[in-house]
Amino acid sequence: MKSLKVYDQAAPKLVYGENIAQAAQFVQSGEADIGVIALSLAIAPPMRDAGSYWEVPVDAYPKMEQGGVILNRTKDPNAAKALRDFVLSEHGRGVLKRYGFFLPAK
Repeated sequence: MKSLKVYDQAAPKLVYGENIAQAAQFVQSGEADIGVIALSLAIAPPMRDAGSYWEVPVDAYPKMEQGGVILNRTKDPNAAKALRDFVLSEHGRGVLKRYGFFLPAK
């Protein structure tokens, strides 16, 4: 919000949720008029059908690194590896991108 120069104007009205899901609940219930939430929540049918969304430009906030891990104690290592392979496939990468996740180049 600071990089987009709207923080000072919005600051007195800000309400903070404990997490993204709670922030989405505030908006969906009408307790907040607008919210900064994950794109995946904004485009899910309950929210998408109730209003509109705007994607914050990627260069307006610090990059968030995310990752995945397969634990040694997994009960089904083949299923875990199959999921990993799907996520890293072209189709899986497309699904992630559609929901607001961006992967590094291969």
